[in-house]
Amino acid sequence: MGVLLGHEANRVARGGLAIYERLMAISETIFATSDQPLDIAVLVLPRASILEVASVLDPLRNANRHLGQDRFRWRVVSPSGEDVALTCGIALPAIGPLAAADGADALIVVAGYNQSEVATRPLIAGLRRIAGRFRAVGAVDAGPWVLARAGLLDGHRATVHWEDLEDFASAHTSVDVVPDRFVISRNRFTAGGAAPAADLMLHLIGARCGAGLAGQVAASFQYEPQADGSRPQRPGLLPAARDARLAGALALMNAHLEDPLPLESIARAQGLGLRRMEQLFRDALGQGPGAAYLDLRLQMARRMVTDTRHDLRDIALRCGFVDPTSFSRAFRRRFGLPPSRIRSS
Repeated sequence: MGVLLGHEANRVARGGLAIYERLMAISETIFATSDQPLDIAVLVLPRASILEVASVLDPLRNANRHLGQDRFRWRVVSPSGEDVALTCGIALPAIGPLAAADGADALIVVAGYNQSEVATRPLIAGLRRIAGRFRAVGAVDAGPWVLARAGLLDGHRATVHWEDLEDFASAHTSVDVVPDRFVISRNRFTAGGAAPAADLMLHLIGARCGAGLAGQVAASFQYEPQADGSRPQRPGLLPAARDARLAGALALMNAHLEDPLPLESIARAQGLGLRRMEQLFRDALGQGPGAAYLDLRLQMARRMVTDTRHDLRDIALRCGFVDPTSFSRAFRRRFGLPPSRIRSS
């Protein structure tokens, strides 16, 4: 009897070890030191940006050049399997449809405008079926929308382009949405746009091959990476905003587009008087803080008018205007046409 129990215990132990090894294989991160080649499939959707694609692929190409070997390999696939039209008018060659991604270590979805239209139900279903075959699945810019619609980000932390953060969080409550530049959550990773995607790929290169190589790749592009993906995307910080107080004021404005703060409060938060902040804005941006704040709100409104189907009254409120009439008047002064005309054009 004791022998039988011993055999049974060994069988259970072996079974448990097998399950453990399978779980470890599945959870093995691609963001770890390795001298093995990494094969990445990139699913590019129509209306993606060429800069987003380049931010994913070119750091890998450059890393291979410095290494003198193909440590990183990639293949581009598209929803139809045919060349995919990018926003700049260039057709990007693809080797085939989503099924051609099978066998890769990781899958990255790159999407931009109109993802809700180009990511069809069959494509979403295909992603859901194939996702488990990859060690990791990621997305860039609007790509997280596609993964979330397939249920592939449920229970994960994720980011998306800062313009979409609020809508994305509302639409996908099972996803822990954060405003970071890029996010790695177990075997999922997301980046908020082209520059964060470059940061993410440099992080991948550094994790697998060492920080020295990542630095060489960044230097080749004369690029200063934001190695800390948890830094917020901080939209609207113009190149001219070299002064930390000016950058802080702009960041505060961007964080309060729906319910604009008094300029005095913004100045006080930066340790400035209102007149000093006015001078900083005029010296750096050629306009006062009030005009800069209004422009940030109107730029957000224009993006919502052209890229979403939100009601114009809702857009007005979400961009800090108390009524549609004042919103339409300000919008027309800034862009030459009322929001209704721009939306219908």
